[in-house]
This record gives sequence, C-alpha cells and structure tokens, in this order.
Amino acid sequence: MAIDNLNDLQLFVIVARERSFTRAAAQAGLSRSALSHAISALEARLGVRLLTRTTRSVSLTDAGARLLNVLAPRLGEIETELASLASLRDAPAGTVRITAHDHAIATVLWPKLLPLLRQYPDIHIEFSVDYAMTDIVAQRFDAGVRSGDRVDKDMIAVRIAPDLRMAVTASPSYLEGKRLPSAPQDLTAHRCINLRLPTHGGLYAWELEKGRKSVSVRVDGQTTFNNTLLMLQAALDGMGLAYLPFDLVQPYVAQGLLSPVLEDWWPTFPGYHIYYVTRRQMSPALKLVIDALRI
Repeated sequence: MAIDNLNDLQLFVIVARERSFTRAAAQAGLSRSALSHAISALEARLGVRLLTRTTRSVSLTDAGARLLNVLAPRLGEIETELASLASLRDAPAGTVRITAHDHAIATVLWPKLLPLLRQYPDIHIEFSVDYAMTDIVAQRFDAGVRSGDRVDKDMIAVRIAPDLRMAVTASPSYLEGKRLPSAPQDLTAHRCINLRLPTHGGLYAWELEKGRKSVSVRVDGQTTFNNTLLMLQAALDGMGLAYLPFDLVQPYVAQGLLSPVLEDWWPTFPGYHIYYVTRRQMSPALKLVIDALRI
C-alpha cells in the first residue's frame, strides 16, 4: 500500500477516536477541509463509507467500526516500536564491532574498554583480529584500529595510544655462539620469525631506520605466523629473531629472557588510532567507546 494510504488510515483513526473533524484536524496539524478531503479520498478508494457526518457529530458506520478495530492496535504497535527505536538512538546500548591488531586489542582496547563494559552491561563489543587495512563499511564494522600512518584519508581518526616503537629481539639460547647482526643486511644470515600479511598473502618486510636512513629487509626462517603473541612465544622458545612492538617484549628483556638486537635501528611509528566513517548518527555506544579510548 502506498505511504499516502497509510497516512490516510492514521488520519481515519484520529477522527474515529475524536468523533470530531475539528479536534482531529488540530491534533493532526491539518486544516479541517484537508482532513475531510483525505477521509473522503480513503472512502472512495475503499468503496465504502466509514463515517457518518452531520453538522453536529461524526459517528462510525459498521464498516468504519470494523476498520477501526483492526487498525487501532496495529498502529499502536507501530508507534510503540518507533518509540523504542528512538530510545536506541539515545541509550548506551547495542553492539560495537571493531577490527584491530591483536597487539592493539591486548595493550590498548581491552584495558581501556573493560571498565566501560562493566559500567554499561547493555553495551556489547565484538573484537575481530585482522592485520589488513579493512574496509569497515564493506565489512560492516563500526570502527577499526590501526597505526596512524595506515588510516585511509577519508576516515575520521582519533589517536588512542602513543607512538609505537618496534624492536628486534631474540632469546639468549638462540644467540649463543652466533655473531650478532651489526647492520640490517646481516639479518639475512639469521633465522627470523616471519609475519604473514593477509593482503596478497605476502610476508612482512622488516622496516628499520637509523637517523634519516630507512631500509626494508625481507627475512627468512622456519616459522611464520599471523599473530603477534605467537611470534613472541616463538622468540622466547629460541626459534630466531623477532620483530615486535617494544612494549610487548620489554618485560622479557628486563628479565633476561630476550636480548635486544640492532637497537640503534629500531623504528618508531605513529601510535594506534581508531577510525570510523562519520560523526553523524553515531550510536551512543560507539561514542562511549571512542571517548574511553581517546588520549
């Protein structure tokens, strides 16, 4: 049924309840003549008279009473549902889907969002681990988290963490009896732990820098992962050199379980940012998530 027909049905219900075109017109925000025309048009389309009009009163015909009994509860249900949808716009509830690196989730998102989840039990957060530059619109995510230099320019980005320093480390057991690398090209003589990127299935080339000089080195080794925490475990187990965030390996370096390698070549990248499409029609849940994460 056309939307105009639905509007006319709603107007009919108002007239039937008020039993007055004057009061119904005031309630509907229409002139009395416009309301009368709409009801007449509805009756013409249905082919039956719904209302009996006199100069002093309006009453329902049998057909009008039957239609009112059918329409009134259904329109009430629709109005109730629309009201509940409006409440979702303002209430801190619903699911927020976020795509992020495992390192970002473990070190930034989870510590900051755990108090939020405890405070708002109606907010649900779905974390999806991914190293690709995910199209959050196509994949139906509410937001993504990546380092600042990897966020698309057409996205709104909010910094949520300080700059990220990367580190090359290995276990003392692996380094024992081996010549330590003194330059990036020396890495090719060592067993290294690789990271496979989802984009085209390629292996990540280690990005190193010293002063104004920067190089990318493709390394080789027995193990390849697509998970940062598993790469850390492989390094602790003596499987070779690993290229990982410094904050992740720092406790193990302090305990002597990992040793720094090529420390003067460790690069620093822009810290994690949460990115999303627009500030318009943002759900209260997503707004709370962004506010909890921003620094």
